[in-house]
Amino acid sequence: MKVNGNMQNFYYYSFPMQAVLVTCNDRSGKTNVITIAWHTPISKDPPLYGISVAPKRYSYGLIQKTKEFVINFAPYEIADIVNFCGKNSGRNTDKIMKMNLTLAPAQKLKTPIIKECFSHLECKLHDELKLGDHTLFVGEVVNVMADKNAYKKDLLDVEKIKPTYYVGGNIFTSISNIKGVF
Repeated sequence: MKVNGNMQNFYYYSFPMQAVLVTCNDRSGKTNVITIAWHTPISKDPPLYGISVAPKRYSYGLIQKTKEFVINFAPYEIADIVNFCGKNSGRNTDKIMKMNLTLAPAQKLKTPIIKECFSHLECKLHDELKLGDHTLFVGEVVNVMADKNAYKKDLLDVEKIKPTYYVGGNIFTSISNIKGVF
């Protein structure tokens, strides 16, 4: 028997979603990181990727000012860091330092990558669409960096690398039941 769902949290019905760490800089070059579960590829040609950010978030203004961001795909072994970066604001917490994250230079942007992550999309701000209570920042992917040991050809080796998925609330999970090719 089906019952009506909770309209207030309608988006929970699409979870779990892969959680990523998005890095962005302030104008002085100091890096902040925000956890994002609302993200998606948008176009292959040109290569566009979107992240949804609420205007009240500290990273929102940083992305608007610097016009760039990096999407860092996090393995489940750092899910505690992903959770911390989602619950705390960069306005009053240096999340990079507090979580001992290792930054490394990106190849085409000033915004760095997070070395603990298995792949990175370097994005220049292509467009921003205000949609309800969030803004979809559309980034043009100008470079991709990935740990070659995390992939078989271009597909993530999910037997080796378990990506972090956000379930809702403060709950995270990963892929555990892997089925073969159909």
